[in-house]
Amino acid sequence: MIRGAHVILYTADAEADRAFLRDVLGLAHVDSGGGWLIFQLPPAEVAVHPAESSGAVELYLVCDDIDATVADLGARGVEFEGEVTDQGWGRLATIRLPGGGRLGIYEARHPTAFDL
Repeated sequence: MIRGAHVILYTADAEADRAFLRDVLGLAHVDSGGGWLIFQLPPAEVAVHPAESSGAVELYLVCDDIDATVADLGARGVEFEGEVTDQGWGRLATIRLPGGGRLGIYEARHPTAFDL
């Protein structure tokens, strides 16, 4: 029986991004050995979108209030790319990770599967 999902973020600076997830976002974690941290994520859902080609995967965190979340994270030194945008299905911001990657965060306007 499937009991969870494991997401991998590939990065040029794993230590910096691990510290960000641990210290800035405050995600609980386990050390699987040798400082290799695995972080607990909030409840998750998966969506399948049509595309020109297969294989791309994106990770978005979901919040209740994007303005409050961006203000809180910004006060903790988190860098964002651009402004919060309205996508119709939700309001979206993009976090710039210390290792150079991007992490989406949005306030959903659609039904979510988190509490099923």
